[in-house]
Amino acid sequence: MSKTTAVQSTGTGAVRPTGKKPMGQRIKEFFMDYKRQWELQSMIIPGVIFMFIFCYIPIYGLTIAFKNYTVIDTLDSAPWVGLDNFKIILSDKYFWDSVVNTLGISFLKLAIGFVIPIILAIMIYEVGMGRFKKIVQTVSYLPHFLSWIVLGGMLITWFSTSGLFNEILLALGLISQPQNILLDPSKYWWIATLSDIWKEAGWGTILYLAIMAKIDPTYYEAARIDGASRLRQIWNITLPNMKMIISLNLILTVSGLLGSNLDQTLVLMNSQNREKAEVINSYVYRMGMTQGDFSYATAVGLGVSIISVILLVTANKVTSKLNDNQSVL
Repeated sequence: MSKTTAVQSTGTGAVRPTGKKPMGQRIKEFFMDYKRQWELQSMIIPGVIFMFIFCYIPIYGLTIAFKNYTVIDTLDSAPWVGLDNFKIILSDKYFWDSVVNTLGISFLKLAIGFVIPIILAIMIYEVGMGRFKKIVQTVSYLPHFLSWIVLGGMLITWFSTSGLFNEILLALGLISQPQNILLDPSKYWWIATLSDIWKEAGWGTILYLAIMAKIDPTYYEAARIDGASRLRQIWNITLPNMKMIISLNLILTVSGLLGSNLDQTLVLMNSQNREKAEVINSYVYRMGMTQGDFSYATAVGLGVSIISVILLVTANKVTSKLNDNQSVL
């Protein structure tokens, strides 16, 4: 066995290198690389210091999840309660209702909203160069730059009894009496999903279009010479070249399944649709900021963060199998 390259058995008596070097050699190479590139490497130091101060030191505040913290306490003076806050969470009906709503809305967004930017990007790419393509791109990007306060106000107006949607439904004869659609809890999941797609689908095409612009055009020329149709070119050339960025977006989307958009929920939720609109983030916000139960809210947030990390690692493992065991992270 080489001193610098580890090997493993293939099960047939032969061995193959794993690509891993001994720890001592890797540390030595790290310092040699740093010495050779110290001007460039030093540029990252301010960023590391910033992250340590504003991202890692505040992690100490998670200890209040295991304490009975009130506004008159400090982090050190609050009494320890162990796992009591987590036990309360497990028996809290309203928390589990928010979990169901979060998963329902997130899976709808994943099933519909993840695919639409890919399809839209391919359609824009296939249009080719021209003014029409730029107009479509600009129109699709525009909703991303509007805040949920603006979009929420528009939706509340459109869904009111005298709003645009009721006028259209009445004109088409699909309803006999107008109704405020946002007051109907059974419709909220679809409203949250479709309004989020409307806002973000165009913006989500940017990465896909950037990848498609890098595809060698000779691939398409060779395919056309062989008689491949446009759909066959998309299937055999475009999609395989987008595989890595699709995997990366899928990992990020799956890891955020429990983090439904808080801004959207706070704008569109009302007393009538709360049973279907309350998600984990809005529940944490309500318990922490409006009811002052900081320990309970922190415990919920800590649990969600742990599950999100597990989802991230699992999605990375699954997608690496689809990319010839090559991880995109």
